[in-house]
Amino acid sequence: MQKKKLVLIGNGMAGVRAIEEVLKVSNEAFEITIFGSEPHPNYNRILLSKVLQGDTNVEDITLNDWNWYQENNITLYTGETVTRIDSVKKEVATNSGRVESYDELILATGSLPFILPIPGSDKKGVTAFRDIKDTDEMLQASQQYKKAAVIGGGLLGLEAARGLLNLGMDVSVIHLAPYLMERQLDSTAGKLLQNELEKQGMKFLLEKQTAEIVGGERVEGLSFKDGTFLEADLVVMAVGIKPNVQLAKEAGLNVNRGIVVNDYMQTDIPNIYAVGECAEHRGMVYGLVAPLYEQGKALAKAICSAEKVPYEGSVLSTQLKVSGVEVFSAGDFTEDEEKKAIKVFDEQDGIYKKLVLRGNQIVGAVLFGDSSDGNRLFSMIQKQEDVSDVAKVSILQPSGGNAGESLVASMSADDIICGCNGVTKGTIVEAIQKQGCSSVDEIKACTSASRSCGGCKPLVAEVLQHTLGADFDAAVQKEAICGCTTLSRDEVVEEIKAKGLSHTREVMNVLRWNNEEGCSKCRPALNYYLGMVNPTGYVDERESRFVNERMHANIQKDGTYSVVPRMYGGVTNAEDLRKIADVVDKYEIPLVKVTGGQRLDLFGVKKEDLPSVWEELDMPSGYAYGKSLRTVKTCVGEQFCRFGTQDSMGVGIALEKKFEGLWTPHKVKMAVSACPRSCAESGIKDIGFIGIDGGWEIYVGGNGGTHLRGGDLLYKVKTDEELMDITGAYLQYYRETANYLERTSAWIERMGLSHIQSVLDDAETRRELNMRMDEALSTYRDPWKEIVESKKTKKELFETVVTS
Repeated sequence: MQKKKLVLIGNGMAGVRAIEEVLKVSNEAFEITIFGSEPHPNYNRILLSKVLQGDTNVEDITLNDWNWYQENNITLYTGETVTRIDSVKKEVATNSGRVESYDELILATGSLPFILPIPGSDKKGVTAFRDIKDTDEMLQASQQYKKAAVIGGGLLGLEAARGLLNLGMDVSVIHLAPYLMERQLDSTAGKLLQNELEKQGMKFLLEKQTAEIVGGERVEGLSFKDGTFLEADLVVMAVGIKPNVQLAKEAGLNVNRGIVVNDYMQTDIPNIYAVGECAEHRGMVYGLVAPLYEQGKALAKAICSAEKVPYEGSVLSTQLKVSGVEVFSAGDFTEDEEKKAIKVFDEQDGIYKKLVLRGNQIVGAVLFGDSSDGNRLFSMIQKQEDVSDVAKVSILQPSGGNAGESLVASMSADDIICGCNGVTKGTIVEAIQKQGCSSVDEIKACTSASRSCGGCKPLVAEVLQHTLGADFDAAVQKEAICGCTTLSRDEVVEEIKAKGLSHTREVMNVLRWNNEEGCSKCRPALNYYLGMVNPTGYVDERESRFVNERMHANIQKDGTYSVVPRMYGGVTNAEDLRKIADVVDKYEIPLVKVTGGQRLDLFGVKKEDLPSVWEELDMPSGYAYGKSLRTVKTCVGEQFCRFGTQDSMGVGIALEKKFEGLWTPHKVKMAVSACPRSCAESGIKDIGFIGIDGGWEIYVGGNGGTHLRGGDLLYKVKTDEELMDITGAYLQYYRETANYLERTSAWIERMGLSHIQSVLDDAETRRELNMRMDEALSTYRDPWKEIVESKKTKKELFETVVTS
């Protein structure tokens, strides 16, 4: 049967979740195409605050990586915006001129940040807090500027403020209302929250209305309508969002505040659906995750012509994600003649709890300082539970009544555990009893509980322990390498060694993987671990590598690729430059960029041209795509610089040639500076070398990314030979003990610098580590050189590389 064409406009959380639900109902019904305006795969927008606060990075908040789209035969166009919908011809057109036909169309265009229409709002240094680009702008600003103003004291504004505070900025929050988060909290909780955040260093200007953002080209401050002024060189607007409906309006869809939909998320034009923040259902537009996921389930049933389950609206709950502060609210928490409140306020410990009842029915709740009962109360609100037979104030006491009794013991099967994903206690219990889940990671993989904000992980663990009872094994609660197994990284590596396993599928079979095909997280990890354990005997599985590693190039948002030839130590010559220039001209490559690692990056290479481009360059790959040694950056050194004390270029070239092509748990960058001025930025590299009188200082664990970390001094050495010996042993120890995708900066903090030094202090251990390193390096052959030397036809070259 011919598949129908399903097009999704919007690659965000709501739209992709709807696609996931469609695949669950019928994974063979549609040929799926997704258009996303951002140059990223689907990521968890609600965790951007954690990226800004420094608790995680962008890679860690990715929900569906590039491999997921490939595995599900989904065509993804990133960095491409749909600009027109023709509902008569049933096709969409994009800003790149692409035209795509559809049988079914889903609009998930999300919302746009509301920018106050005041003078100066277009100045440099004024940003919203909505996506990765905004987050990057704030991170960059924090490195150069110190005074930040956040306009908006709601949930998003406070999360932005906490992140900027973590970045070392002086942060003031401007809010129009008399207390914070007035849409989610009452005045008591709002003032308690303000007191707590002031202790953390935030400043607040309440009941202030901004009149103008002042400054020249860049913002210099804010003037208020009461005549006062605040200095600021970064302004973050977090005053709300509005549904992104312009495309729908132009297509003739019924639009009110959002795109009007029925209980099955259908618009008024046949075969067009809307979901998420752009959709208006029964007069409501939702901005939180849980309602959007519920909408996706109803949409999937309808679009697949399965048994329809209507979406009937959602009761909202909010959990504040600011470090050290527990805040929860749900439902209607305002008091009036019909609704009465029960309050418990422990001023000494800073705990405040409030229930709002209409008659004998709980309709709202606010918790501050202790939100452990949030899920239980939210479930009671959702079920419109009658509490006429209960002493009302006891509802605010810890669940279960008896000290030490499990919170989940008194919860019913339909009580919500994971509010973001709508996962009940009963669903989790079923996954434990029928699917054999025995860890939080496995439950996450089976049910999506804790997949979004992660706030419910402790409760999921409690359900697990309560359900398994004596069979609960605390040992398997360690972090598994993915949801396909309960085994940790160390256990998997030990089993590979002990059982002599030699193939990823063999590992999955022998170690009883839950998913016999594995997933995009564990397959690359197993491929690395197998190669690390047995470098000379293992045959690398190209199909288990990430797409960039399979293509030997970095995929760009427009579907083209960037190619980086190797330039040892950042040093080149006329012959290589001519090759690059000739290739750029011949293949009409639109951009050549000097990278931060002193290399030339060729952007815009077509997929079908990749084999020929590499063949004609006839230069080694720079592995700019790989979990491997990327570059060794150098200064000009003693040969040219009057301050240089060492031969930085010579050592840099030697390092890069020795460790070229070495596969590592994550990317590795090095730098060599000939003197303490560190012009090659050696102090923020995975391994950095700084020349001193009579030798070198070796720094490790540096990171110049979003988690800026200065390197730790590992050793001082006198000779280049000692430098190479220490570097080889250090890298091999990292290879053997790090988790896959763990940067050296995170690894060194987990392992401890003193422990690593104690390992390397032993001369015999260093010798053994270097022997294993040499064994791994002995297998290296540049993949493109092998292809060029094989003298295959261009057609065969293309098939070898692109289909590998």
